[in-house]
Amino acid sequence: MNSSLLTAPPSSRHSSPFLNPTPFRFSTTSPTKRRRYRISVVRSSSASPDPLTPPPPSVAPDVFGGRRELTGVQPLVDSLPPPLRLAGSALIVAGAIAAGYGLGFRFGKSQNTALGGAVAFGAAGGAAAYALNACVPEVAAVSLHNYVCGCDYPGAVKKEDIEEIAKKYGVSKQDEAFNGELCDLYCRFLTSVLPPGSEDLKGDEVDTIIKFKSSLGIDDPDAAAMHMEIGRRIFRQRLETGDRDGDIEQRRAFQKLVYVSTLVFGEASKFLLPWKRVFKVTDAQVEVAVRDNAQRLYAFKLKSVGRDVDVDQLVSLREAQLSCLLSDELAEDMFKEHTRKLVEENISTALSILKSRTRAVLFSRGATPVVEELNKVLAFNYLLISLKSHPDADRFARGVGPISLIGGEYDGDRKMDDLKLLYRAYVAHSLSSGRMEENKLAALNQLKNIFGLGKRETEAIMLEVTIKAYRKRLAQSVSGGDLEAADSKAAFLQNLCEELHFDPKKASEIHEEIYRQKLQQCVADGELNEEDVAILLRLRVMLCIPQQIVEAAHADICGSLFEKVVKDAIASGIDGYDDDVKKSVRKAAHGLRLTREAAMSIASSAVRKIFVNYVKRSRAAGNRIEAAKELKKLIAFNSLVVTELVADIKGESSDAASEEPIKEEEAQIKDDDDEWDSLETLRKIKPREDLTSKLGRRGGQTEITLKDDLPERDRTDLYKTYLLYCLTGEVTKIPFGAQITTKKDDSEYLLLNQLGRILGLTDKEIVEVHRSLAEQAFRQQAEVILADGQLTKARIEQLNEVQKQVGLPPQYAQKVIKNITTTKMAAAIESAVSQGRLNIKQIRELKEASVDLDSMLSESLRENVFKKTVDEMFSSGTGEFDGEEVYEKIPLDLNINAEKAKGVVHELARTRLSNSLIQAVSLLRQRNRSGVVSSLNDLLACDKAVPSEPLSWEVPEELADLFAIYTKSDPAPEKLSRLQYLLGISDSTAAMLREMGDKVLQIGAEEEFVF
Repeated sequence: MNSSLLTAPPSSRHSSPFLNPTPFRFSTTSPTKRRRYRISVVRSSSASPDPLTPPPPSVAPDVFGGRRELTGVQPLVDSLPPPLRLAGSALIVAGAIAAGYGLGFRFGKSQNTALGGAVAFGAAGGAAAYALNACVPEVAAVSLHNYVCGCDYPGAVKKEDIEEIAKKYGVSKQDEAFNGELCDLYCRFLTSVLPPGSEDLKGDEVDTIIKFKSSLGIDDPDAAAMHMEIGRRIFRQRLETGDRDGDIEQRRAFQKLVYVSTLVFGEASKFLLPWKRVFKVTDAQVEVAVRDNAQRLYAFKLKSVGRDVDVDQLVSLREAQLSCLLSDELAEDMFKEHTRKLVEENISTALSILKSRTRAVLFSRGATPVVEELNKVLAFNYLLISLKSHPDADRFARGVGPISLIGGEYDGDRKMDDLKLLYRAYVAHSLSSGRMEENKLAALNQLKNIFGLGKRETEAIMLEVTIKAYRKRLAQSVSGGDLEAADSKAAFLQNLCEELHFDPKKASEIHEEIYRQKLQQCVADGELNEEDVAILLRLRVMLCIPQQIVEAAHADICGSLFEKVVKDAIASGIDGYDDDVKKSVRKAAHGLRLTREAAMSIASSAVRKIFVNYVKRSRAAGNRIEAAKELKKLIAFNSLVVTELVADIKGESSDAASEEPIKEEEAQIKDDDDEWDSLETLRKIKPREDLTSKLGRRGGQTEITLKDDLPERDRTDLYKTYLLYCLTGEVTKIPFGAQITTKKDDSEYLLLNQLGRILGLTDKEIVEVHRSLAEQAFRQQAEVILADGQLTKARIEQLNEVQKQVGLPPQYAQKVIKNITTTKMAAAIESAVSQGRLNIKQIRELKEASVDLDSMLSESLRENVFKKTVDEMFSSGTGEFDGEEVYEKIPLDLNINAEKAKGVVHELARTRLSNSLIQAVSLLRQRNRSGVVSSLNDLLACDKAVPSEPLSWEVPEELADLFAIYTKSDPAPEKLSRLQYLLGISDSTAAMLREMGDKVLQIGAEEEFVF
């Protein structure tokens, strides 16, 4: 058989001709009428049927066919009991023999004829007796068939009656005819019990089959053979079926047969039902068939579970799951899916009501249908949660627990909005009484978990609905006078928040919003009168709004109105700032009840934007003259418009407003007269009575500046641009390429002073700009004069003349001159160090001459000087090493790290120590005695810096020669002793070498020559 029989197919409504055969008609009453009965099976432990009442049959009684009639001698055999039948058989044989003997003797007249007749008639009688006894099994089978057909329903068949029939006819149940009838009856019954391919199992088939099999007393192998035979019939019907639907139907029929057979025979089905061998199906396909049918059967059982599920139903479901051979995982998923579908029904109903046109009418009632449906969902969820924690929960069906919509119809982004609507409706109903009860909070939390809503989503919905409820309660409290009559407004509002479970911070935000709305209504006419102020104060007290919140609201709302007035005033320009504009500014500044700081802040923001525009135009100008003209417009705008605006905001006259900063400026300049008098350009920007009277106006305001809008460098560059304009004047081009420079009078310097205040420059910064400009001009000419770095008397006089021309104070001029000469000297010194022409002695002389070498020479160059000095000391050939000089004095003179210098000395000493020995041996072989002595002195100097262990050499005789040569140089005893130690020469050898003297040297030289 093809293994596709066990592949799970889609359901089909076409019935199989084999699985739904035309049953035999019952011949007693109505031969043309088919009747079906159902056998009841106990499905729940809560109710058990009466054992005295026969259960209704589930199969047709005529499924076994009609009654069979006895033919021939069968009625005779049926009427004779076994003993009488045996005696009758003996009588027949004896009578036949006697009759044959008598007839043979009568007609043959001889004894032989009589015996022949007896034999012939005896054989005939024996044949008749055999025929009589041979039809007994068939009679027994007919009697069995008629017995089963005669029962009211198949469940009435009793095993004792069948055994009595076999006993009655003296046959065995294993007799071929009798056993064949048993198998045929079982096969017919099994065929009638199994539903057609398009129908699902009802759950009672297995118990019915097992009971009927037990009643028949048929053996398991014979019964299993009938199951396999039905499978072959299904296979043949599948081959005969030509359409796809029929093929699918036969597959499902075969799957149901496999499933039922597995349950009927239990573990024995593995060897009694050879599906794999006979039908070529795999174990996995058998498992799929069992699983699919178990799921369908369990799903049928789940249909009885409603929203009022109880303990008995859950226990019964668990028993049904185990009897169906369904795994716990699948059973859990199916139970959860079933409960989810029950909840989805309530949700769908609630949504349909919520979205209907009549929802306004429904919500006007006390308990809305939407909330009722959601309460059903919550009650069902609470029930399942309580059952999960039941003491006997292990006996319950798997999957009992909280409900979740994940994986169902409402598990998706599109449906999430519908769930939010339901959640919002439940929140609104919970707050409809004006307070949030604790049980409602718990219900909302459960509803959030059921819907699968996130924390942020639910909090947003809660906040939105609660804000509306809080506003409603607050309006009722204000209109009813409860809030105003309360002794403590804060306690009243706090209690209101607690009843609604509302965040007090959010409540404060609502209070602020209410106050802002009221303030906007009050300032609709452009000012706040006394009545408006009283109303706002009362509202502020009732809502407990802090002072900073009130000020911020006034600054925002009243400030926006005032800002519009200020912008209109500024937009009027220099010529348009007339009395009407001044009046509107004063009315807005004082009528809106703004503090002076808030009004000035708003005006400053608007004015600084105009200032920045002037600055941008100045930067975009093609040359310095045009840039200075734009800055001049900025100064005029500040004097004629901004100064008047500031005075109107303060409620003062423009003259009084401008005199105060001038007085402060004059007082500050008097304190720094020395510094201001040092530069000519600074003296010119001092406010003087003759210039101010000539200009006919006072200085501009200084409260609004660009200090925070532009970086310091940009502000100083702008100031420097106008300063250069004041110095150079205005250049006018005339025909033939000529230019005329128009010098400016000192009044431009007064405008320069105002520009500095507008830019927010401090006096120190202004002085620095003037000084740097003069210093720059002086430096350019001084570098030309001091090109070679030599400072002579004539050049000093020339530099003094330049200093007077640019107006630079003498101290700054001397600093520039010193800087130039120092730079030139530093370059020369650095070159000398790099070329090795500068030693430590010369460096000390320069330091005594107050030359700052630390700034002229980098640290790396100074370290190179130190390294070179130490290296010269180790190669001088004197053998002297002054630790104090090297480790302390020289690093101090060069201003380098002493520890680092000491490390350099040790590194050089170790390197030079081994090199000195090699050099001494090399000079020895060259017979250069003086060079040998110098190399050995260098070795001793390195040893003083870093004491060494005795040295090793491949030719010890050469070490002896070195020692002998050194002894002839009349060294100090301590040097000779140290060299003896370093060369590893014993005292005896040293004494012998002193005695032998030059003789040893000659012998050594000759041996070396011979070698």
